[in-house]
Amino acid sequence: MTATGQLPEVGDEVMDDGTRAIVTDIRRGVTWLRRPGRGEWPAEDSGRLTVTRTRAERIAAGDA
Repeated sequence: MTATGQLPEVGDEVMDDGTRAIVTDIRRGVTWLRRPGRGEWPAEDSGRLTVTRTRAERIAAGDA
């Protein structure tokens, strides 16, 4: 979650149980994550995800 308590959005960089990933989709309430070389997987608990950078921050840094 972000400091404001909001759930991650598509394009956000998050930490999921020690793994850094990008939110690629939200399907039927399930947050899907992707990491280079690993493919895509559903987050076990979207509320447990920690946003490390928002999509806007990634774009500003040239990472999106």
